[in-house]
Amino acid sequence: MKALKRILSLITIVFFISNLSINLNIRNIQTVFAQTKPAKVAVFLLDFTDDLISEIRQNLEEIQKQHPDEVQYTFYDAKSDESTQNAQIEKALNGGIFDLIILNIVNRGNAATVINRIKEFNLPVILFNREPLTPVSLQSYGKALYIGTDGKQAGALQGKMLIDAWNASNKDIDKNNDNIMQYVMLEGESDNTEAIERTKYSVSTIEKVGIKTQQVALAIADWREDLAYNAMKTIYEKYKDQIEIIIANDDSMAIGAVKALQEYGYNKGDLSKTIPIVGVDVTPDAKELIDKGEMLGSVYQLPKDYADALYATGMNMIAGKSPVENTKYTLDDTRVSIRLPQNKYYYRNMFTGENAIEGTSEDPN
Repeated sequence: MKALKRILSLITIVFFISNLSINLNIRNIQTVFAQTKPAKVAVFLLDFTDDLISEIRQNLEEIQKQHPDEVQYTFYDAKSDESTQNAQIEKALNGGIFDLIILNIVNRGNAATVINRIKEFNLPVILFNREPLTPVSLQSYGKALYIGTDGKQAGALQGKMLIDAWNASNKDIDKNNDNIMQYVMLEGESDNTEAIERTKYSVSTIEKVGIKTQQVALAIADWREDLAYNAMKTIYEKYKDQIEIIIANDDSMAIGAVKALQEYGYNKGDLSKTIPIVGVDVTPDAKELIDKGEMLGSVYQLPKDYADALYATGMNMIAGKSPVENTKYTLDDTRVSIRLPQNKYYYRNMFTGENAIEGTSEDPN
């Protein structure tokens, strides 16, 4: 009888150990599966039709193809409408399936409200390209980051291209022969840090080398081709031959200016009726205009650089790490922002007829 009890006890112990082992193996399998499943990332974009944003999206899609077991992006198009974007964000948060929010926000003034809402769900968030009016809302949440570019660098390179053109073709550009560069400024937004810095440093770079400047007009065109087109038509009707240069904070506005001037016979090949225009982004359309001599140049803002930064920092944040851990990126003085460098431009002096070049900030004037 005692022997039977010992056998039964032994069977019970063996069964318990076997069952425990099976459960542990199942948990290990579940843990490995959880670690290897693709991270789900919601990407909220201002507008799919925006050239730069569209290319960033395409580059993120390419990253997903290269890393299908690591990341899965879901894209949302706000169509430049704040209420649409807010509804999209709310639905995604309540769905509870995402590990990270990437946000190209429509209303930068509403960033704090949106970040605080995301904070309630304890999700990391990366804003990019459209910077909040203040870093405070980012700094108040330990899982928030902004990725943008250095407006000073972009503006300085625009100035560099205009200096090169002025030095080589002053007689063609300086229509009234007063040795002053009269310009029109097309600004993205009046309260946007990058727009303000591009505006400021494009002009200050020119003035630093001793070239005098005079602002003929400034228009806020909200980074849009259609608004820049309308603004430029109004400005031309008022100032006509006083305009010698046009500086646009981005290519969309530069292209709008080109199209407006062409309705008055400018920038269509006749060098006596050509106004140099510079932008930022080097979009395919802008590059084509530069090659044709209808636009002077543009500063590169590479969509791939944005996508790579969003992927690298995003995966770190999902894992609970510092955004810049084991990456090539560094945080700026705010400790919540990364500034992607802008040190290349695409340029062709239409007055000299030379081929287009890709220059850098290191090239001499």
